[in-house]
Amino acid sequence: MTKIKLCGLSRPCDIAATNELNPEYIGFVFVPKSKRYITPQKAKALKQLLNANTKAVGVFVNEDVKTIADLLNQGIIDIVQLHGAEDEDYIKQLRILTDKPIIKAIRIESEKELVDAECCSADCILLDSGAGTGTVFNWKLIQNVNRPYFLAGGLTPDNVENAISMLHPYAVDVSSGIETDGLKDKTKMAAFTAAVRKEEKI
Repeated sequence: MTKIKLCGLSRPCDIAATNELNPEYIGFVFVPKSKRYITPQKAKALKQLLNANTKAVGVFVNEDVKTIADLLNQGIIDIVQLHGAEDEDYIKQLRILTDKPIIKAIRIESEKELVDAECCSADCILLDSGAGTGTVFNWKLIQNVNRPYFLAGGLTPDNVENAISMLHPYAVDVSSGIETDGLKDKTKMAAFTAAVRKEEKI
């Protein structure tokens, strides 16, 4: 069963919609340059509204390890997603400060990135076209990846079913594909979730 991550949530109504859909993961973006950025204070308030069975992932780019560890250890987020140039030493430093799960995003441009993907010591990897570009990369490049991964980059309610049938990822991660005019769209969130879970009902 492919798991679902709805990323970039920023409003109480986003959480309310999520609670009806029960994805395994949601994402809070802690990247100041992002249009989906929220403060730790806002994330804490939203997390309190979230169903307990949905895990909150915090998305960071080259953030101080202590800042991330504090948010994890306070329970504001359950998992960290590293979306920058964080290396193995960075991951080791983070593990000293927290025992929470780590996801490392890897931008796939050619086959050479697959070596990094296979060798990464993070608990899970996320394969993407870039830092929140919302575009699909060449999925054929990752057909032989031998470890579980989150698939991201340009997923929508229209193409996610094909992605799952072709790649069988551990999880699918969507943000811009469930938005209208830059805000989360409840109808698109529901359509995406239904498309992912369609195979379960067959």
